[in-house]
Amino acid sequence: MTAASRYPKRAAAALLLAFPLLLSACGGDEGGQAAPPPEKSSLIRFVASEYSTETKPILEKLVKEFELKNPLIDIELQVANWDILDGIYTTMISQNQPPDLLNTNVYAHFAKDGLLNDFNDILSPELRNKLYPNLMSMDQIEGHQYAIPYVATIRSLYYNQDIFDKAGIRQPPLTWSELKADASKIKQAGAGYGFGVDLTDNETQAYLSYFFFGAGGGWIRNGRWTINSPENVEGLTYLKALFDAGLTDPEPTVTTRDEKQRILGDGKLGMMISGNYFSSVVPKEFPNLRWGQGPIPVKDGSAPISFGVHDVLVSFKTDHTDKEALSKFLDFLYDDPSYLEMIRREGFLPANSQVGDELAAEDDDMKANLLALTRAKFYPVQEPAWQAVMDYARKLGDAVLYDGLAPKAALDELQHFAETRSKR
Repeated sequence: MTAASRYPKRAAAALLLAFPLLLSACGGDEGGQAAPPPEKSSLIRFVASEYSTETKPILEKLVKEFELKNPLIDIELQVANWDILDGIYTTMISQNQPPDLLNTNVYAHFAKDGLLNDFNDILSPELRNKLYPNLMSMDQIEGHQYAIPYVATIRSLYYNQDIFDKAGIRQPPLTWSELKADASKIKQAGAGYGFGVDLTDNETQAYLSYFFFGAGGGWIRNGRWTINSPENVEGLTYLKALFDAGLTDPEPTVTTRDEKQRILGDGKLGMMISGNYFSSVVPKEFPNLRWGQGPIPVKDGSAPISFGVHDVLVSFKTDHTDKEALSKFLDFLYDDPSYLEMIRREGFLPANSQVGDELAAEDDDMKANLLALTRAKFYPVQEPAWQAVMDYARKLGDAVLYDGLAPKAALDELQHFAETRSKR
């Protein structure tokens, strides 16, 4: 396949740019002035994650509009489901054709291997000043901006109001004892499953985080892994006790978060923890659903927590990296109305503070969520071993719930893996 057939828009642009040279040569200009060199064309391979069926058409529209305004920059867009995203970009990297831009949720291991461009050399000052500083700081390592925030979410407890009414529950639980009691009421009333738990590949790290932080623990402290801390062991032990008592959904390691949201919408699950996108996505599919929202329940006597998740963009070093073209595209990506449209349709929190201000002015829930994001706990994304730790943690759900592995033993195992991996 020729370069012209692979990139027809670039070939056409180059041909148009060549016309003045041809006319000058045929006209026999006696002035002897050399024609200016043709402008170079650029390629940006953009691999984006698919959040919903809305994602691809929104991004395709954005790319088309950008290319019309920038005919010398080609955007090769590929939108991939999260289940296959890792395999796609891993294959591209192994073939020495990594994406110029990747939408993902990890970056530190790429940075450690020297694969990433520094966004300090790419971002325009205007865009840098628009991105939320607390999110930007999480995407820095030793002063290098190896990633930039793309979208964010804040996690909360969501519940089915009809099930709560049937079980006689007047308000969402704030503590672990209340969560257990309410799940028991739902079970006893025959109103559905009590509490949805997601220990599938997609959300194991999330549910561990809810109960680690809810007990006063966490993943890392002062630069050292604390996965097997007493607080974390208590959190996982509590979660297993709920399952053993039949107070959760029956298949925590099988049904994903999105599937559980549908089960809740269908009136068969009382409550679950999810992101603020719940309020945009689930009511569309279940327009008659009466639902409510509350904070993540915590251990009795512990302070309330906010937990946030943010996805990022990274830029891999390639043999055709054009930082000026990347800067132009990023300015367009974050400022085009399509970004605002994507935030609204997908139910995310924006990384662009100007978009955030606009949405907060018209929506009190958005305002509250953006405030919660400023004080939220997050994953330890700056740790190069985090991707591997997440992958290993996903193996522990079945072992703890079904195979008799004690919570402390499971977390000791994960702690050992994290420490060993970090020493590589």
